[in-house]
Amino acid sequence: MDVLKKVPVREQAPDVRNKNFEEVCLGYNMEEAQEEAARCINCKNAQCILGCPVAIDIPAFIHQVKEGDIEEAYKIISQSSALPAVCGRVCPQESQCEGKCIRGFKGEPISIGKLERFVADYAREHELKPEVTAEKKGKKVAVIGSGPSGLTCAGDLAKMGYDVTIFEALHEAGGVLVYGIPEFRLPKKTVVSSEIENVKSLGVKIETNVVIGKSMTIDHLLEEEGFDAVFIGSGAGLPKFMGIPGENANGVFSANEYLTRSNLMKAFDDEYDTPITRCKKVAIVGGGNVAMDAARTALRLGAEVHVVYRRSEAELPARVEEVHHAKEEGIIFDLLTNPLEILTDDNGWVKGMKCIRMELGEPDASGRRRPVEIAGSEFVIELDAVIMSLGTSPNPLISSTTKGLDINKWKCIVAEESNGKTTKEAVYAGGDAVTGAATVILAMGAGKSAAKGIDEFLSAN
Repeated sequence: MDVLKKVPVREQAPDVRNKNFEEVCLGYNMEEAQEEAARCINCKNAQCILGCPVAIDIPAFIHQVKEGDIEEAYKIISQSSALPAVCGRVCPQESQCEGKCIRGFKGEPISIGKLERFVADYAREHELKPEVTAEKKGKKVAVIGSGPSGLTCAGDLAKMGYDVTIFEALHEAGGVLVYGIPEFRLPKKTVVSSEIENVKSLGVKIETNVVIGKSMTIDHLLEEEGFDAVFIGSGAGLPKFMGIPGENANGVFSANEYLTRSNLMKAFDDEYDTPITRCKKVAIVGGGNVAMDAARTALRLGAEVHVVYRRSEAELPARVEEVHHAKEEGIIFDLLTNPLEILTDDNGWVKGMKCIRMELGEPDASGRRRPVEIAGSEFVIELDAVIMSLGTSPNPLISSTTKGLDINKWKCIVAEESNGKTTKEAVYAGGDAVTGAATVILAMGAGKSAAKGIDEFLSAN
């Protein structure tokens, strides 16, 4: 065994997977997982833990994998993480735990994410559940939103002995895990539903089809429903657009809408009437992970797909793994390209997009080199659909219906980073509702911090 290199992970072949919605990565088997775990040198001052937003004891669980005690490995992980099967699939490990792995300085880092996935999948297949040991405290907490931050906060509070109810606006729990991330990256019926059931097994109740701000307000939860504290984990589902001519045309989607139609509304199934499958040539505007998800979904629905991004490949914000998979599957990258106008036919449907070539100038406020238009380089891409993937912001519904809850200029809820405390007493917040669109694991870290803050608040009152 070459200890400097990762044990390869089996995947579907690109020319097979780009025609189906089955999971791309097939994961490790027991032999592969133990071989990869054996590469870990079990650092005494483990930097990988510092790189994990939920502070999993990574060397300890990997040691148990090496020893073949997967049940104990799961116990270690589940002490810190409510969603290990999710995180093992969608976390940007390369910039977090694996990015700090000592093995990575002279070779390839340990495949921490793939090992976490292996342990979580083993636990699901063997019906292992997280444990609750705390006595009931007789206090109620409401959690708004059943995405990563809400599920994490709810799970941690339940472990502490609180009576927790999650209120979800949609008809199915899971937030971005069910409506945003495609099936081929994160299977819903097996992985996501199992993780949610694990949270419910801790005693957490989930009420769907409840829109806080319309069905009831936060003030009502606190004053009339008897909740002692509230956590807001409502995410950031309000899409951003460029403001260019033609953006209101038929055939222009936000990435959120496109992925929701595919995931929750089953657009990939001919038996469902959510028609986004007729597109033959699609452009995705943007270069983040959501853009890659939308692009790879459109490809599987039969379209020729172009990713249009105004900077170069080096500046793409998407994970390297996602870009690599997209390229393997046949997605075309039109880099250093910026849309100017969406062109329509006489019936108001998209027929193309006018673009201009760009070059990189001096760095801007983000630290990335600023894209500058090249005069006279305009051209047209013929299309029948455009998907805007330019980020999202929080829906103002909750903040506008809650007295004393401050927001900032980006419409995000103001909350303390260390504990999620907002400007309204007994109300805490975390995840995308506070930071704007970010990663699953960062939202989980915020939910975990808020659970600790809520516990400190309720213990003192």
